[in-house]
Amino acid sequence: MDISLENVRHVAKLSRLNLTSAEEELMTEQLNAILHYAEKLNELETDEVEPTTHVLHVSNVMREDEARPSLTLEQVMRNAPEEEDGQFKVPAILE
Repeated sequence: MDISLENVRHVAKLSRLNLTSAEEELMTEQLNAILHYAEKLNELETDEVEPTTHVLHVSNVMREDEARPSLTLEQVMRNAPEEEDGQFKVPAILE
């Protein structure tokens, strides 16, 4: 499959790119080179290769949930501008 000069002009127009005729020809050559390189992948024997979503094995690293010491309520509320009933008090934003 080849990209034509008209294809490049059409895409440039859709993208609102003002390309000179030299740039249009350069883009046509470069896009065709990319497509021809990608076509080489079709030559590979992939019948025995399983489809994957990632080239590396990816897994979540999980750990046991452990209760650990934490700040006391009093220590946490020291940073609160306002506090009410052990909770941060914030201004109402409803009208």
